[in-house]
Amino acid sequence: MDLNKYPFKDRDVNWLSFNERVLQEAEDQSNPLYERLKFLAIFSSNLDEFFRVRVSRLRQIKKIDKQLRKKLALKPNKRVKEILQRVKQQQERFGEIFHKELIPELAKHNTYLVQEKNFDFSQLAFATEYFISKILPLVTAEIIDLSEAKNVFLENNKLYFLVTFEEQDNFGLVNIPSDELGRFICLPSENNTSIAFLDDIIHLNIDQIFDEQKVSGCFEIKLSRDAELYIEDEFEGVLAEKIKESLSQRNDGQPTRLLYDSAMPKEVKRKVRKFFGLGKIDMMPGGRYHNFSDFFGFPDPTNNPILHYQPANEIKHKAFNNNTDYFDVISQRDQLVHFPYMSFNYVQKFINQAATDKNVTEIKISLYRVAKQSELTTSILKALENGKKVTVFVEAKARFDEENNLKWGKIFEEKGASVFYSYPKIKVHSKILLINRKEGNNIASYAYIGTGNFNAKTSKIYCDHGLFTANPKITKDLIDVFEVLSGKMILPRPKHLLVSPFTTRKTFEELINNEINNAKNGKIAIIKAKLNSLEDKHIIKKLYEANNAGVKIELLVRGFSCLIPGLDGISENITITSIIDRYLEHGRIYYFENNGEPRLYIGSADWMTRNLDKRIEVLVPMLNNNCKRELIEILNIQLNDTIKARIQDNEENNNYKKKMDDKPSIQSQYQIREYLNERHSPKNMLSEQYF
Repeated sequence: MDLNKYPFKDRDVNWLSFNERVLQEAEDQSNPLYERLKFLAIFSSNLDEFFRVRVSRLRQIKKIDKQLRKKLALKPNKRVKEILQRVKQQQERFGEIFHKELIPELAKHNTYLVQEKNFDFSQLAFATEYFISKILPLVTAEIIDLSEAKNVFLENNKLYFLVTFEEQDNFGLVNIPSDELGRFICLPSENNTSIAFLDDIIHLNIDQIFDEQKVSGCFEIKLSRDAELYIEDEFEGVLAEKIKESLSQRNDGQPTRLLYDSAMPKEVKRKVRKFFGLGKIDMMPGGRYHNFSDFFGFPDPTNNPILHYQPANEIKHKAFNNNTDYFDVISQRDQLVHFPYMSFNYVQKFINQAATDKNVTEIKISLYRVAKQSELTTSILKALENGKKVTVFVEAKARFDEENNLKWGKIFEEKGASVFYSYPKIKVHSKILLINRKEGNNIASYAYIGTGNFNAKTSKIYCDHGLFTANPKITKDLIDVFEVLSGKMILPRPKHLLVSPFTTRKTFEELINNEINNAKNGKIAIIKAKLNSLEDKHIIKKLYEANNAGVKIELLVRGFSCLIPGLDGISENITITSIIDRYLEHGRIYYFENNGEPRLYIGSADWMTRNLDKRIEVLVPMLNNNCKRELIEILNIQLNDTIKARIQDNEENNNYKKKMDDKPSIQSQYQIREYLNERHSPKNMLSEQYF
């Protein structure tokens, strides 16, 4: 199949458009002030991971033989230069938002971020005492002799001061211990709230650290390192052990970006680059301060409610909230839950009930990102104490969560669970739970399949969906999935679930082909999808084919997309929007019109090659009509968002979607809350349409 004639966006460059949408939220004056600061923190955190993962990948490609790169049409240098140019523009915009908008807004609320040059007498005295008693014991300072080869290691994403001296070519290097002390220090003040960067208190006292030299300059730097774990010979040995052994490499990875204070003199910058063996492309100018992800913890001593999002009441699920026997509720009909509008406790309570129910014989669960401590993990341990057979699949390659996942895998194993880890070259990304229960002379199976992780903390900020079901059509397929995970089955043959890498791609292509055929036969043909990322070229090609057949395609893609919508003769029937709002859109919903009998799926897989071919993913069809209607309504609300939806097109301007003159404005996350509130209202408890 020749894909070269089809137009595709570059995923890494388009990802920067996604991060720009986060920056737009920091600019949006309708957001509370402290939430705007958090969007700057999200932007910064996203960018750090992008350099650690994606830019480092491009650097690895540079090591491939040039002739092979040419044959594969790989141009990493050109790509990196384009990325750095756009990042530079975004960081300048970032600085404008912070200094010209948010700092003045803080001042309007009598909160000041004070630099050390503006400390008053009492603040100077406080800063000096704080430095001596709290900071100095945690500071490691060293002199770098540029004339000698010396092994100086900068830890990944840690903050340092590079110090220059009068009449010396040597440098000083000082760590900024923000992990231990926090990034922000509240200063004494009678009339306002004064807050200082920890950095500035160190800067103020830098002469005390280098008391034998005359300091001429002090510049903050931060190095990002490669986050990928390049494990050789994956088929040899136990992969979980290799991951565990390789975790230390994460901080030792090759540099991908040195962020430095743009006030650093050109000659100093040249010497720094040479000393650390960096290329010009590795150097990224920034402001006075780095690691703006620390603004997640920016203090608000006033606890002023207007500076934050108003607390949102959790919607009480109409069925679960009035019945303590979840098995009874689920056996009667399928039940949907939606986070963060509803509490994750419904999932935790179900597992806890299973742990204590005398009729439950077995619990099976796959864990992609395990919380450090939660009711869920406690319930699993309780199930083991009560003699239940427990099987846990732990993903050992969940990026940045490997260590915690492996820790819990060991705990479960020690307590008697059957624990399975990753397969070589494949991740288990599915969010699935299966409970077997003795009922009379039979064993009944109950399942939960979700779009998000089994994690109570992230469920408060990630928009996800989950289905509870006892439908044998679903549970029978899920039993086979767990047989695959435990190594007892090689090739599952699910009849209803979509299971990657076995049936998902094939089924999606069949569903798209069905819409193509319907369009060609004059029938209504529609595809709607909500997902995080759209990258797989074969799926994109099928969508282009569907466009040319007359299929109407509406996509909601939160992150990056390699499909180019709105091109005449290629994608004029395809629209893409993206929503960035209070919560992180994370759910995946796939809708196919199917000539008036819609087919609808939710699950863990995006339309990315890795999700279709290189991960164990599970998507579940909506077989219950009430659940199907509920999800269709939610999907349509989001597709009609006119406040937080941005149009994705070839120009990548991130223009907001405009409302029609005859229709009201829709902010979908708030509209969905209203919809679910109404749907689960006590007045609708006895209405058949709500059961």
